[in-house]
Amino acid sequence: MKLNILGCHSATPLENAHTTSQVLEVKEHLFLIDCGEGTQIQLRNQKIKFSRIKHIFISHLHGDHFYGLVGLISTFRLLGRKADLHIYGPKGIKEIITLQLKLANSWTNYNLLFHELEKNESELILEDDFLRVLTIPLYHRVYTNGFLFEEKLGLRRLDKDKIKQYNVPNYDFQNLKLGKEIVLDDGTILKNETVTQDPQPVKRYAFCSDTVYNESIVPLIEGVNLLYHESTFLDAQENLAEKTKHSTAAQAAKIAQLAKVKKLILGHFSSRYRNKNQFLIEANPFFDAVELAADGKIFNI
Repeated sequence: MKLNILGCHSATPLENAHTTSQVLEVKEHLFLIDCGEGTQIQLRNQKIKFSRIKHIFISHLHGDHFYGLVGLISTFRLLGRKADLHIYGPKGIKEIITLQLKLANSWTNYNLLFHELEKNESELILEDDFLRVLTIPLYHRVYTNGFLFEEKLGLRRLDKDKIKQYNVPNYDFQNLKLGKEIVLDDGTILKNETVTQDPQPVKRYAFCSDTVYNESIVPLIEGVNLLYHESTFLDAQENLAEKTKHSTAAQAAKIAQLAKVKKLILGHFSSRYRNKNQFLIEANPFFDAVELAADGKIFNI
C-alpha cells in the first residue's frame, strides 16, 4: 500500500494549502479518497494517471471534500474515458452531481455508478479478489463516513531453495501457492509448509475525516498499519472543535493510542495555524508514532 496526500487542509483552498484529497495505491490499483476543489490539478502535479482511478470515496458533502468531483468527472469525459467509474458517498451525492451534469448538458460517455450510503453502522461497500473496503461511521455536522481499506491474505510464497532441493516441477507452483499438498513424480507426498512460506502480512489503512472525538470508532480501526485522523484544531481551540464537530491533534493521538495503531497521520489543518509543528507537540504525549500530512507527501504503508 502507498498513500499519496494530494491535499490535507480544511475549509478554504489556498495557493499552497489544498483541501482534502488523497490517493491510495493497493497492488497497482488506485483509489481516490475525497475530492476537494483542485484535486485534478494535484493529480496532474503528482503525475497520477486519471485512467487508473476506477473508485472514488466521498466522506461527506461539505465542499472542501467534494467540490472537485464534478470537474474531475467532466475532465474524464473530455479525455475520452470509457471505463466505469464507481462513486461511494452519502445519499444525495447522485442528485448533486447529475443535476450539475444535466444543467451543463455534459453527460458522461462512460458509466457513472453511484453507491449511496446512509447507514449509521459500519458496512462493507467494496470487495474484490485483493481488497475489502468498509465504512467507519463518524460524528460530524452532516452524515459522514471514514473508510477502512483492508488487503486480503495473499498466496503462499515459494521457498526457492526448498523448491530446488525437492526438484518441484513448475506446473505444481500454483497449487503450492494456494496452500495445497503435491505428489512428486516418485510418489512422495510433499506437505505445503515444507516448500512454502506464509503470505505477506495484510495491511490496513483507515481514513477518518471529519469527526468530533469519538471513541466508538476504536474497535473498527484497532491495529491498523496507518491511521489518517483529522486534527483541525489545537488544544487552545478545543471548544471550537466541539462546536464544529472536529478534533484536536491531542484527541486524534488519543484515538490512535486507544486503537493501538502502528502509525498516525494528522491532517485537515485549519488555515489559522502557521506553525504545523505545534500539532506534533500536542499529539506526542499521547502517541509518538505520528507524522504530519503535507500536500504531495507520500507514505508507504
